[in-house]
Amino acid sequence: MAGVLLVASLALGQEEVRSTPAQVRIDQARSAIEKHPEHPQAYNDLALALARRARETGDPALYEQAEAALRKSFRLQPDNFEGLKVQSWLLLGKHEFAKARELARELNRRSPDDVLVYGYLADAHAELGNYEEAEAAAQWMLDLRPGNIPGLTRAAYLRELHGDIEGALELMRNAYDRTDPSEFEDRAWLLTQLGHLHLVIGEQREAESALTEALRLFPGYHYALGTLGTLRMEQQRWKEAVELLEQRHAAAPHPENLYPLAQALERAGRPREARKAFRDFERQASRESEGADNANRELIFYYIEHANEPAQALRLAEREAARRQDVHTLDAYAWALHANGRDREARAQLERVRKIGSRDPLFQSHARAIPAGKEVSG
Repeated sequence: MAGVLLVASLALGQEEVRSTPAQVRIDQARSAIEKHPEHPQAYNDLALALARRARETGDPALYEQAEAALRKSFRLQPDNFEGLKVQSWLLLGKHEFAKARELARELNRRSPDDVLVYGYLADAHAELGNYEEAEAAAQWMLDLRPGNIPGLTRAAYLRELHGDIEGALELMRNAYDRTDPSEFEDRAWLLTQLGHLHLVIGEQREAESALTEALRLFPGYHYALGTLGTLRMEQQRWKEAVELLEQRHAAAPHPENLYPLAQALERAGRPREARKAFRDFERQASRESEGADNANRELIFYYIEHANEPAQALRLAEREAARRQDVHTLDAYAWALHANGRDREARAQLERVRKIGSRDPLFQSHARAIPAGKEVSG
């Protein structure tokens, strides 16, 4: 699949004139506002469309625009239910998971049969590490409306967390088959998830097929570029990995996207560029470290594996673990404990990860390294 970059770039020229689903919704909402500026739902629709556009582009500034639209909605009709639903989704998008959970709980009390509210509950609980509560919410989604796409995708994510990759693949395929072909960003996102799942279990050919199709549907899609870059890293095709991860970072210039690019540059034998990328990553990630939407997990690994600052890694890991107890945070915490010679505590955290059942290769690598007493290496 060496030609994927050429294919994507050629397709981009053909597709630039095509509005994305989110852009179409933004235009529709703005038109509705012009006709009926007194209707709060038009502002809710605009906020939701802007949030969808944020997913398409990776641009966090769109969340600020969405919040501005919601403020207008609430001025017209304070605490209107549909506006609060959008607010819950915005909180999730900004990684304010505890706030999102509390708002979703309030909405669930107001309307116990709203499927999407259960989806927001599932998302918030999963990100906080409350997996039983997340499963219960996802099950309610499917009980209330069997086969609904948001319910299928959340159930798939939870299956993955518990190590049932085959079950997750089945649910994601079902969601993909049910998604309207005109919703090409949704379909590209689902294909990217399918590619990721295939990659977890070593099915590289299937992963490549899904990711290639995602990029055909949505050229330059930053999620697909990142996952395809991960595939190239696993294949040790460093030059192509760098190209893909550079494209992903250009499309969504966040610190968490810069860290794997720096790693790829290092593997590709470009040490000067790698050092600069790592320095830029540290500066950017440190700047946003106190915020909810951060790259602290990557920063923890950087401090351990590249900066030789294990104490700093542990301080950061302890702070993150106080905020959330999901498996990714617990794994990073365990790795920081290990880097500081506290293997007994590290194993206790990894045991919590193990009980969830995830087959994430990084978790498994850490689990193998810590009992064996291996030194941390970059």
